[in-house]
Amino acid sequence: MKKKKVITVSLTILVTIMVISSGLMKAIHLPWSVDGLVKFNLPHSATVLGLMEMAFAVLFIFPKTMRIGFILLCCYFSGAMATELSHDGAMLNPAVPLALVWVTAFLRDRELFSGTPKS
Repeated sequence: MKKKKVITVSLTILVTIMVISSGLMKAIHLPWSVDGLVKFNLPHSATVLGLMEMAFAVLFIFPKTMRIGFILLCCYFSGAMATELSHDGAMLNPAVPLALVWVTAFLRDRELFSGTPKS
């Protein structure tokens, strides 16, 4: 049981660091981060997208808000995947964090995926 807890906490920390650092890079307009948004004609949206990404990750960290954070992160990365696909981009960039979010959420709260309400 202890091994599962260590893996779950480690994945939560990894996902949080990845998403928050990605959002921070967009929010402070690092050139290589904003260059990706230029090809989608979204360079002026970098700050808003970065702040959204960081806010969703913070919601995902805490147990009481993990479910809404999970839903918002899924929507965010799914939208990023759709944008990449519609512009002939590489879908792998948003797919990797999305997959890690799903695995982490599954380990943290299996009931989220079972369809049965929490008692």
